[in-house]
Amino acid sequence: MTDLFSPLRLGNLDLPNRILMSAMTRTRATPDNIPTELIAEYFAQRAGAGLIMTDCTAVSAQARGIIRGPGIWRDDQMAGWRIVTHRVHTAGGRIFCQIWHCGRVAHPDMRDGEMPVGPSAIPATGDFFLPPGRVDFPVPRELGIGELPGIIADFAQATRNARAAGFDGVELHGANGYLHDQFLQDGSNKRTDAYGGSAENRARLMVETTQAMIEAWEAARVGVRLSPSSYLYGVDDSDKRATFGTVIGQLNALGIAYLTLLEPNEKDAEKGVQINDVAETFRSRVTVPLIVNTGFDKAKGNAFIADGKADAVAFGVPYIANPDLVERLRHDAPLDEPDPSTFYGEGAKGYTDYPSLPEAKPE
Repeated sequence: MTDLFSPLRLGNLDLPNRILMSAMTRTRATPDNIPTELIAEYFAQRAGAGLIMTDCTAVSAQARGIIRGPGIWRDDQMAGWRIVTHRVHTAGGRIFCQIWHCGRVAHPDMRDGEMPVGPSAIPATGDFFLPPGRVDFPVPRELGIGELPGIIADFAQATRNARAAGFDGVELHGANGYLHDQFLQDGSNKRTDAYGGSAENRARLMVETTQAMIEAWEAARVGVRLSPSSYLYGVDDSDKRATFGTVIGQLNALGIAYLTLLEPNEKDAEKGVQINDVAETFRSRVTVPLIVNTGFDKAKGNAFIADGKADAVAFGVPYIANPDLVERLRHDAPLDEPDPSTFYGEGAKGYTDYPSLPEAKPE
C-alpha cells in the first residue's frame, strides 16, 4: 500500500519518501539577505526529507518583506545558496528554492524608505515587526500595469539563479497573503485593468509568473504553493471555490512539477473558512502531484495518501525540532517539541541544536 514512506516521482526527481519539509520563515540570513553556513547546516540536518523547500526567498530588493530573510537576486546571495545546496546534496537530500515577493506585507523602515507595493492601495491587516517594536502596515503603492512585466522577469531570473546555485527546482510562493495571493483574491485586488475584475484576470499574474519560471528552466522543476483557506494579512475573496478553482485549473494545465495546497489552520477556522477540506475540494482538478500541508501527523498523512486526496505531505513545525522526522515517523518515536520563542531570530539556538534520535535525551 502506498504511504508516507513510499517513493514518489515528482517532476523529473525520484523522491525516496513522501514526507516533505515545508517552506518556513526562520530569519537566519544576514541583514543584507545572504544565506549563511548556519542555514546550510540546518537544511543538511533535514536532508532525509523527500524534498526540502527553503524559506521564502526574495527575487529582488523590492520583494523583501522579512528582516534577515534570504534573497537570490545578487551574486553574493547565489554564492551563499551554493554552499547550502552542496551540503544538502552531500547529505543525500533534494531542495527547491521557494521564491517570493512580499507585496504589501512590508514596511518602509526595513526597505531604506521604499514603500511596499500591491495590486491596490489597500493595507495589510495586522502589524509588522521592527527592532524598536511592532508597527501598523502602511498603505501600499498600487503597482502600475507597466511594472508587472518587470516583476515577472524577476521571477524568471530568480529561477535561473536558483538553477545556477544548484537547486533541484523552484517553488512559487503564491500563498499566505503575499503578492501573488494579493492579486488573486478580490478582497485585496480592486483593479479594473487586465489583472483585476474576473477570477481569470486576477489569476493572470500567478499564471504568467509560473509560465516565465517554466521558460527559465522547465515545468518539471517548478512547483506552486497556494492557500485557499488562509486569511493571513487580511487577504480574502468573495468566492474562494471559484477563484482558486480557476487558478488551480490553469496551473495544472501547465504541467508543473507539483501543486501544494494548505489546509486551514486553527486561526483560519476561527474566522470561518469557506473551504474546510481543501484537498478534497480541488483534488479532481489536479493531475500533477498534489502536496498537502498544515496540521498533519503520520496517521492523517497516511490516510490522505491512501484515500487518494494527496500524493505527499509537507510538514512544517514538526521539522523545526525533529531534523530526523522521517525516521521518527517511521519508527513511531516521540517527537520533540519546538521552542516558539526561537522560531524567528538569530543564531543556532532553536535552529540547529535539536538532536536526532541517537542523540536524543532518554524519556
